[in-house]
Amino acid sequence: MSLCEERTDHIHLLITDVVMPEMDGGQLTERVKKRMPGVKVLYMSGYTEDVIAQKGVLYKGVRFLQKPFSREALLRKVREVLDEK
Repeated sequence: MSLCEERTDHIHLLITDVVMPEMDGGQLTERVKKRMPGVKVLYMSGYTEDVIAQKGVLYKGVRFLQKPFSREALLRKVREVLDEK
């Protein structure tokens, strides 16, 4: 969040873990989108889908990448998210 607050230019993509200490990925996304409404989001997690579903992040249209993932899988997913209209 502090990086977002320090930047004056637009952030195009937020990549966040779903489960984090102090603030989860959904809360971070809400805060970042208040500052930068057009930011696209890619969630990632090593937790199972049922744990992630409890966090309220997995719903239609949400971009998600399951850990562990390869560099190539990350690059493909990032490109996919950035190319969305």
